[in-house]
Amino acid sequence: MVEKTTSSIQVVDRLVSLMDAIAMYDGPVSLKFLSADTGLHPSTAFRILSSLSTHNLVEREPTGGYVLGRHLVRLAASVSSKIDVIAEAKPIMEWLRDQVDETVNLTMRRGDEVVYMERALSKRMMRVEQLIGSHAPLHVTAVGKLILGSGGDQELHDYAVRTGLPEYTVNTITDEEELKRLSKSAVTRGYALDNEEAELGVGCIGVLVMDDSTNTVYGLSISAPIERRQDEWVSLLMEAGRKLSDRLGSAIPKPGVAIAS
Repeated sequence: MVEKTTSSIQVVDRLVSLMDAIAMYDGPVSLKFLSADTGLHPSTAFRILSSLSTHNLVEREPTGGYVLGRHLVRLAASVSSKIDVIAEAKPIMEWLRDQVDETVNLTMRRGDEVVYMERALSKRMMRVEQLIGSHAPLHVTAVGKLILGSGGDQELHDYAVRTGLPEYTVNTITDEEELKRLSKSAVTRGYALDNEEAELGVGCIGVLVMDDSTNTVYGLSISAPIERRQDEWVSLLMEAGRKLSDRLGSAIPKPGVAIAS
């Protein structure tokens, strides 16, 4: 077991060294040069480069030289985009946190889940904390309901079939028609609620945030013990969502206007 782990780590080290070596050149670089730069045997370097090429992390030019692949470029762009979103969101999240004195979350859609990207923690001793990097199914979160509702009936149906709408608490919505009704209503009014559907004792309010391509990929939410959640927070949260959408080059659509997911 130890030998297998060590071998796997060694392969990753070699993989990274090859990509670093390619990045040092302005144009395609030959296997001979890459082997010399990394100290890897040509056959070993070729085998790893072939695997990287399969995933478009590295591409081989007609001349035989290697360049960094398009998939790697897309991954780098994705990371850059997330960093920009967090940087733009942070002051808005902190402003909202100070207004309501509860935890504010920034989430991003990833497949059938929302992922927690950033948070502004309440200063209260008793507060709700979502770990950065944690995730939750769309149907149990406030932002997730808005994402499903904005995608239309077919997308919501497909999601229900794929996931089976698993139950997380006694309050989780596991009926497709009920989820459809609540999601459509949430899109119409511009915000959604999580009524202890993901975790007992926790209530959330969520709004959508659009990027410059007007895709529904981000969300802002306020999480609090259910007994402390207040309707008065809705207007503040919607204002924060509009501000962040504006800073990302988009704008929140008027309530009742469906948007692509």
